[in-house]
Amino acid sequence: MKIRIGSDHAGFDLKEVCRQFLEDLPNCQIKDVGVYNRESVDYPKIAHLVAQSVSRGECDRGILICGTGLGMSMVANRHKGVRAAVCCNLFTTRMSRAHNDANILCMGGRVIGPGIALEMVELFMKTPFEGGRHQLRLDQIE
Repeated sequence: MKIRIGSDHAGFDLKEVCRQFLEDLPNCQIKDVGVYNRESVDYPKIAHLVAQSVSRGECDRGILICGTGLGMSMVANRHKGVRAAVCCNLFTTRMSRAHNDANILCMGGRVIGPGIALEMVELFMKTPFEGGRHQLRLDQIE
């Protein structure tokens, strides 16, 4: 699975934890599009990079982390075919994949800690889309 990950300064620390976790997973190719330190940066630049990669089919899934996850999701969802979900617990993460076929996980570095974030990332990677009635609803979005 090809993954793009990115953050702004507020999500940098959590991104680093998630990136290292993903690098250790078998069959996972990860590309970090930044940022690479805690210096202030405008989050839309990073969100566009990840969302464009997902939209173009250059990767399978993306992970975006800012202070709350909200700003990143707003930017990412402007791209065709992107379904970016802000998640803050395991239930919303599972449902984002199972019912909504989310292809970008957005998290808040100021909202959740690294322990739950890693569980969410793992769940986001392994939960399949259920299809069926949920596909009908996704078709209505498009």
